[in-house]
Order: sequence, then structure tokens, then C-alpha cells
Amino acid sequence: MRINMYLGVLNMENKIVLKVGMKSVPNSVAGAISAYIKKGNVIEVVAMGPEAVNQANKAMIVAYGWLIQSGIHVSFTPSFADLEIDGRIKTAIRWTVKKEG
Repeated sequence: MRINMYLGVLNMENKIVLKVGMKSVPNSVAGAISAYIKKGNVIEVVAMGPEAVNQANKAMIVAYGWLIQSGIHVSFTPSFADLEIDGRIKTAIRWTVKKEG
């Protein structure tokens, strides 16, 4: 099983999971983060590999700027996530994004 991580959106147990890949467009990911935060959702941004992590970081910086201009404060909490791909465990970076206050 091969996982393509461009910009996949999963809704799991009232939590939105955005899978970011190396070809994800940061402004598109930032738009998704901003839209889901404005709806009151908690989001997990997941990226695996240096290029994907870079794209995710850029997207979160852009989203933060857009949200702060709207008076919305958010927090980003990083952690590791173990994903099973082709029967092997791979480590990804996960950020939990939620509205503060």
C-alpha cells in the first residue's frame, strides 16, 4: 500500500487530520487549516519526510498569520506519530492545532 501525502483530509472522531506531502502547496494547506479552525475544529497536521515537514511548517506559519489577523489565536503542539506503511512502522511529525481561548 502506497500513501500519497499531498493534501489528504480525514475526519476521525471529530478531529480533522491533514496529511501534508512534499508536493503540497503551503497556501492551500494554510487555507484548509484556517477554514477548519474557524469552524471550531481541532486539527492534526501530519507530515513524513523532510520536504513534507518543510511544506507543513510553511503552511502553519501562513495560517497563523491569517488567523491572527482575524483575531483568532491558535496553538501548535508537535509530537511524533507512528504510521504503518507496507507493514513497516514509519515515524511522522504531527502537530495538533487548536484555537486558544
